Amino acid sequence: MGRILIVEDNMDTYELVRFILEKNGFETFLAMNGRDGVNAATKQLPDLIIMDLSMPEMDGWTATRLIKGNTTTSTIPLIALTAHALPSDRKRAFDAGCDEYVTKPMDLLDLLDTVKTWTSKQ
Repeated sequence: MGRILIVEDNMDTYELVRFILEKNGFETFLAMNGRDGVNAATKQLPDLIIMDLSMPEMDGWTATRLIKGNTTTSTIPLIALTAHALPSDRKRAFDAGCDEYVTKPMDLLDLLDTVKTWTSKQ
């Protein structure tokens, strides 16, 4: 169905997201911080990226700007998955280049539907 890069430093969240995606036929791989996420996106060229925004080393906003600013990775759909739920956080995420915005705690089935929607556009 597609290869999904999950950029997430919380292993509980990663395991939940990985479980629902792999159960539905997606292949997933993990990056633990924004810097690794940028590198993985460039090397692996996933079909979609799920990006936490608050991470060590490089936050998700910075990583998203770098991914969306690179012609090699700029067209990969990127979903922010974050506890930052204020309207200003949402705007900041879209300004950084996120294509979609999902707040934690997330409804896994809604997240799955969002992933399916964006991967079907590819």
